[in-house]
Order: sequence, then structure tokens, then C-alpha cells
Amino acid sequence: MRRALRMRAERRQLMTAEAEVLGELRRLRARLPQLTGALAASADGLVLAHDTVDGEAESVAALTAAALGVGQRLTDSTGQGRFRELLVRGESGYVATYAAGGSAVLTLLAEPRINVGRLHLEARRSSARIGELVDGALERREPNRLGQLPPPYPGRPPLPGKPPPAAGPPVREVRRPGSP
Repeated sequence: MRRALRMRAERRQLMTAEAEVLGELRRLRARLPQLTGALAASADGLVLAHDTVDGEAESVAALTAAALGVGQRLTDSTGQGRFRELLVRGESGYVATYAAGGSAVLTLLAEPRINVGRLHLEARRSSARIGELVDGALERREPNRLGQLPPPYPGRPPLPGKPPPAAGPPVREVRRPGSP
């Protein structure tokens, strides 16, 4: 019961960024006219915003979550680091999925004639912006009735959108002869 309430609260927080995320999707489609659809979803398949012509957003979001899981396992097991993006080419075009911050993904549908390099360039910028919006919405947590804030990502680790800052090598103190 508590988990369901937490998930509902998290979804409500994610929906606060919906208008801004939708605006970013529309700007992306304006920059790339060969896009036939754009969708932002949570890592577990919840549609956050979409700019598509068909009514398949929920099923695409669910499939994106499944593909994300496979992509994460594949990059982890092959030692390629954290998941960044996935590109699928079909006979009628492309499906591209990009990590967007710590808890969201961006999925794009494109015509077969799209410039794939430009697709990656523009989508990486948009996914970074969407990640900031969604992660920011999750950080603005609401206190419960006792005034306590819930944990930022209840029950699951964050999606690897941005790598954590690298810890440098340990600093060693070097003493020169004659110094105290």
C-alpha cells in the first residue's frame, strides 16, 4: 500500500514537468522535420508527454521501458559502461531511444531518409534538457502529512542518464626534504 502511494506521488511530481517536456518535444520536431513521433516516458513506462499522430503512446512507452532494460543489461554485461542510447532501423524508418536524466527516456520515431548524425545531435541535446526537467520535478518532493520528505527515488536506483562525477586518484601528500 505504501509503495503504491509513493508511486502515485512520484507520478504526480513527474506530471508537473509535462508542459515543459511537451514543449521540448515540439521544438525537437520543429528542428527535425523527418520525425514522425516523439515521446518522453519514465524508466518504468509511464508516458510523461508525447507529440505523435497516433494513439499508441502507452504501448510505445511500455516497449521503450522493456528495450531500456535490455539495453542496460547489454551494456553492463559487455563492459560498455552505462546505457546512453539505442537505435533500431526498420524498413520504414528508425526508432531511437535516449537516456534522459536519472529517471526518464526519450523515444523518437523517424522517417528512413533522416540524417542519423543530426538525429543523434539534436536528440542528445533534447534528452539532456528533458532529463533536467524530470529530475528537477522529482527533486521538488512534497512533504507528507507529518512534514517528512520521501526519498528521491523510492525503491529503485536512478536510471543512468548522466554518469556520476568521477572520483580522482587519492591525493598523496608529498614532503620535500627540509619541510616540516
